[in-house]
Amino acid sequence: QVQLVESGGGLVQAGGSLRLSCAASGRTFTSYRMGWFRQAPGKEREFVATINRSGGSTYYADSVKGRFTISRDNAKNTAYLQMNNLKPEDTAVYYCAADKHYGLGSSLDEYDYWGQGTQVTVSS
Repeated sequence: QVQLVESGGGLVQAGGSLRLSCAASGRTFTSYRMGWFRQAPGKEREFVATINRSGGSTYYADSVKGRFTISRDNAKNTAYLQMNNLKPEDTAVYYCAADKHYGLGSSLDEYDYWGQGTQVTVSS
């Protein structure tokens, strides 16, 4: 089992940047692929980005491709989401998630463990 804690959210102007972190408990971080999802008010939670166990493969939602970068530091048991050129429509609660499957995962129901979320607000 793994526990996930997100941090790094906040208020930023359009065009700005934020870096989210997801700290995982335990000593088996490399056993988990990681994903980032977001949920805007009144909308369903949606996929943002995923990274495989080694960090060698990534996949992004079209809406963030070229602006967001997912990464992980397995020595620090931490995953990151670097968000550049933020837009008001990026405003949401951002969640990190983990599961033990190999490869990449873009569906909510593929993930077994979730953090509590961190709020990102982008002003116009």
